Amino acid sequence: MKTEKLSVLEKVGFGAGDMAVNVMIAAMFYFMQYFYTDIFGLKPAHVGMLFLAARFVDAFSDPFMGLLTDKYKSRWGRFRPYFLYLAIPYGFSVFLLFTTPDFSYNAKLVWAYVTYLFATLMFTGVAIPYISYIGVLTSEPQERLSANGYRMFFAKIANVVIVASVPKLAIMWGDGNPAQGYQAAMGLMSFLGVLLLLMCFFTTRERVEHVVDKKSLREQAKYLLKNDQWLVLSACCVLGTLGYALRGGVAFYYGIYFLGGDEALAGNFTAAGIAASIASMVASTWITKRFCKVQLFRWSQILVFVLSVLMYFAVDPGDIVLAFGLYILLSFVVDLHAPVFWSAIAEAVDYGEAKTGKRVSGLSFGGISFCQKAGSGLAGYVTGMLLTYYGYQAGEVQSDFTMNGLALMLTVIPGVFHALMGLVMFKYRITDRFYNELKARGEIAGEQAPDHTTETPL
Repeated sequence: MKTEKLSVLEKVGFGAGDMAVNVMIAAMFYFMQYFYTDIFGLKPAHVGMLFLAARFVDAFSDPFMGLLTDKYKSRWGRFRPYFLYLAIPYGFSVFLLFTTPDFSYNAKLVWAYVTYLFATLMFTGVAIPYISYIGVLTSEPQERLSANGYRMFFAKIANVVIVASVPKLAIMWGDGNPAQGYQAAMGLMSFLGVLLLLMCFFTTRERVEHVVDKKSLREQAKYLLKNDQWLVLSACCVLGTLGYALRGGVAFYYGIYFLGGDEALAGNFTAAGIAASIASMVASTWITKRFCKVQLFRWSQILVFVLSVLMYFAVDPGDIVLAFGLYILLSFVVDLHAPVFWSAIAEAVDYGEAKTGKRVSGLSFGGISFCQKAGSGLAGYVTGMLLTYYGYQAGEVQSDFTMNGLALMLTVIPGVFHALMGLVMFKYRITDRFYNELKARGEIAGEQAPDHTTETPL
């Protein structure tokens, strides 16, 4: 008998895929900027320009990948095959990010551009199918929410492990050469990422088959732009990622320079915040079973701003204990919305189909991925420009002006973006009740896919 209820193993396998994706996300969000400025020796403004330039590439690669998943389907489905085909290239691209040859400054900059752009292309090849995958695992809202809870939990585990362990392993394996240490440590993480992608491939399957309309990119874009709820989520994605990535990108600097620690303390500080996010995933799943998930999304992000202002005024340089406590609380509240957001995307796609009569799936998910990376790229650019404005000098004693800038970049500035995201979500109206009414009226198309669980994948 066919069912859309997911087994625990399948939810774990789905979560393993996000662990693999977060090998690169953890590196880019939490210590890529610090690695480029303090280890590889690039100027903060140049690093910011690199992150922004990569987003122009994404403007083409993300929609293209979305269209590719719409156009081609193998015996394993539309999205699942990419976890097999691109696992090794994805892992290799992460390893290259942390390979730092002893070149002249301009040659280093070229190397950073080439390896970073290659990594972002591999990330697109894996991430677009992955974020689209929830839509074909099941069409049940609560099962999607539960699977996304697993996904976010495992993603945060990956972030904690990487952020807490990589700086320590780099010191241990670097033997006085931090560049060599980071390469070895991230080489291990890359290998684990490959294994996790393969685990996702072998333990999950596509259940729901949607009929994909044969439309041109222009037609798809036209229908997508009529989906007002997808536009709301896109705006939230840019704003939320801006805040999240800005805070994550400066956390290492904050731990080392504002709190007066070393890389190990900075890693522990950042990892403590991510660990709080893990508890947040569990809490979010529990809360949304009893209360409105959309209201949780809105008010949690407004509360983030309040806590950010509190942390800015309460924590002085070197106040490690208070900084840890408030950062843990802030990080807990920040991610209460995450499982809601990622399940909402699939529901917004279904809403668009009900509204326009045309289903635009691949471009919808590809567009969200682009918004996420656009927010990340803008955050990297803003971080680089702000570090330059506040007079940051890698490896030097920082001025009071710089220290105040680091505090603002960790708290108030990203808090503003989260508050804006919460306010934008007042335009979002796809609650569970609204969505189930669409299903009951038969306005959402889709049929069960054939059961392929007896097939031999290779």
